[in-house]
Amino acid sequence: MSLFKRIFGGGSSKSGTQNILEDVVSNVIKHSGLDLSYDVKVSKDNKDMLFDFYGEDEHLITDRDGAFLNAMQLFLKRVNQNKTEEKLLNVIVDSGTFREDQDQSLVDLAEKLKSVCLKKKKPVYFRAFPPRERKIIHQYLSDDDSVKSKSVGDGLFKKIKIFPANYKPARRRPNESNGNSDNNTRSPGNDQDSKSLV
Repeated sequence: MSLFKRIFGGGSSKSGTQNILEDVVSNVIKHSGLDLSYDVKVSKDNKDMLFDFYGEDEHLITDRDGAFLNAMQLFLKRVNQNKTEEKLLNVIVDSGTFREDQDQSLVDLAEKLKSVCLKKKKPVYFRAFPPRERKIIHQYLSDDDSVKSKSVGDGLFKKIKIFPANYKPARRRPNESNGNSDNNTRSPGNDQDSKSLV
C-alpha cells in the first residue's frame, strides 16, 4: 500500500475550503484547455487534501519534473492561506504515482552520492533543488550517522552538500608574504577537495 493510500481515507463531506479549492482547479483546467480530470481525497484527520490529476494530457503536467504540478500546488496553498479559514491545511497536487516515483528517484540518487562521498572521503554536491526535494534528501540522509548534509546557496533553489560525518577540510597555509593575496581567496563552502557530481 502506498504512502498516500495509508494517509488519505477520504472525508465524509466537503468542507468550504474544499469547495473553494475545487472551483479554482476546475477553472484552471477549463481555461488551460487541457484534457484532465481529478479526484480529491481528504486525510482522516482533515489536515491534508490531495488533488490527483488524470486524463489524456496527464503526460503534459508531469513533464519537466512536474513543473505544472508544483506550480498548481503552490497556487492552491496560497489560495488556501488567503481565501479560506483552514490555514493549516496541507494541499498536495499529484498525478498517479508521480510524486512517489519522484521521491524514490531522489532517494536513489542520494544513496548513490552518499556511496561516492564515503568511498572518496570527500564532499559531493547535488544540483540545486527546491525546498520539497531538499527535505526528502536531507531526511533520508539523516538516518545514516556516517554522513551529514546541508543546503548551500541562496534563494529558493539550493545545492545540497553531502560530506562524511568526520570530515575536516584541509587548512590552507597563510600566504608567506602578507596573507592577503587574492589568488588564495576561496569562497565559503567551496572546498578545494570537494567534487560536484550532479
